[in-house]
Amino acid sequence: MVRPAHDDRPGARDPSERHVVVDPDDYVDQVHDLVASIPPGRVMTYGLVAEVLADRAVAAGRSPRGGPRQVGRAMALGGDVPWWRVVNAAGSPPAHHLTRALAHLRAERTPLTTDGERVRVRQAVWFPDE
Repeated sequence: MVRPAHDDRPGARDPSERHVVVDPDDYVDQVHDLVASIPPGRVMTYGLVAEVLADRAVAAGRSPRGGPRQVGRAMALGGDVPWWRVVNAAGSPPAHHLTRALAHLRAERTPLTTDGERVRVRQAVWFPDE
């Protein structure tokens, strides 16, 4: 996938303002591979996905790249991954996909809050075996 070096759209950030430089194609693949490995009924947060990928990069002698926002951007690009298994730190699925995400999470018997609107992250969090 080829992406422009910078974004000329109105309101886009100046590339020099970015704090983290990410090779989009490689990082997107890494995010999608990790998300694909999350078992049914379990979740990871955007921040945890970023942290695991950073730890893997350091272990491989590379600089860590990306954070929770970059994980969100990678997820927004689509792909055949269980996107509903990545939630924010409060356990909320993406607001614009809330109904679909909650249906998937319920079908997988993911622990939800009593109101059924968020994941009980402390019970459902998944850490990959390294």
